[in-house]
Amino acid sequence: MIKLMAVMGVAALVLGGCAAMPMGGATPDATETLSVSVGPCFGFCPVYKVSVTPQGLVSYDGERHTAVLGTRTLDKGPRGYRAVSQKLSAFKPTRGQTADTQCEQRISDQQHYRIAWTATDGTETVLQHDKGCRSPANDQLNKVLESLPQTLGISDWAKQETRPGVSRG
Repeated sequence: MIKLMAVMGVAALVLGGCAAMPMGGATPDATETLSVSVGPCFGFCPVYKVSVTPQGLVSYDGERHTAVLGTRTLDKGPRGYRAVSQKLSAFKPTRGQTADTQCEQRISDQQHYRIAWTATDGTETVLQHDKGCRSPANDQLNKVLESLPQTLGISDWAKQETRPGVSRG
């Protein structure tokens, strides 16, 4: 019996090590709506908001320097939601908390992101990220954020477009 308990204890430690993730590293919650707001930079970076429900309904709102201005929707289905949820889960703060990514080096004038997980009871978990806030974990987050337009099917809408008379930022 003692041997069995020792083996189970070692197995729990080994498997527990596999689950370690940066930030909160929460398991994806298939009932939360995910929202990403992409803020301005010093130049002509696209500014938009996008959200995806657990059912896969994607809502996009292009605000500035995007190919499509205004609201659009599309349906990516639950699989599309899961793809985004899994990509972002490693960076999710503790439920109900707001956290900022931590920098090892900073590059100024980069876009800011607000990533929110909103539960059905209204509890919001938020990660705020400055794309110029550099560290190995943040470089991974930047790659995930850069891939989201493709994953969500909004890359043609969210791509950068400069219009005459529209100021930068």
